[in-house]
Amino acid sequence: MRWRHPQRGQVSPAVFIPVAEESGTIQQIGEWVLREACAEASGWTNPIGVAVNVSAMQLHNPQFTQLVHRILVETGLNPARLELEITETALVRDLNRALTTLRQLKALGVRIAMDDFGTGYSSLSNLRAFPFDKIKIDASFIKAVDTNEQVATIVRAVLGIGRGLKLPVLAEGVETREELRFLGTERCDQIQGYLVGKPADIAGFRYLTHAVESQRDLEFPLPHTGDCVALKVVGR
Repeated sequence: MRWRHPQRGQVSPAVFIPVAEESGTIQQIGEWVLREACAEASGWTNPIGVAVNVSAMQLHNPQFTQLVHRILVETGLNPARLELEITETALVRDLNRALTTLRQLKALGVRIAMDDFGTGYSSLSNLRAFPFDKIKIDASFIKAVDTNEQVATIVRAVLGIGRGLKLPVLAEGVETREELRFLGTERCDQIQGYLVGKPADIAGFRYLTHAVESQRDLEFPLPHTGDCVALKVVGR
């Protein structure tokens, strides 16, 4: 999400989301984002998933599960295609309420990802207690993964935890070929970052969202490198 301000131009969510959380307007913003994302995804001919960030205020709202259910019904999106990303800091505000909400969301068939893993509190106990479907390694660990052995050791440990728990691990903030090479060698399941794609209008990804075949292999060049990344898009 980006804010196109008439005077300030493009405003990053890193600037306006904290203000929205402090003022309480994140509830309205979050509901709008969730509804728009689900409505957009429901129109794709290739039924790939969509991930949406959830703030702490949303997670601890007693009506949040009902809101998610209502939006899924209104948009017709299969719950299995929706992934909600939750940060560890959102959990610690009220662990019992968070656990109840996450279990309710799982009962709807929605997938849950732990976002920014490694930057919050009691990461390992949270992985054991909460019903997560994916671990996302915070971008701060990825930036030095190919140059700092301590960071590399931490990333290897997280990947090992994911394999042990049978949870896919996604690396955030991948920006260089060296980072990609390290993650490939260490068998990281998924990546995201400017190396493979920058924030853009969804129409630019029509070759993925509207693939005609039920299964196809795609290759696209990495920006500024000439290398290609192969993707397999599988329709359900």
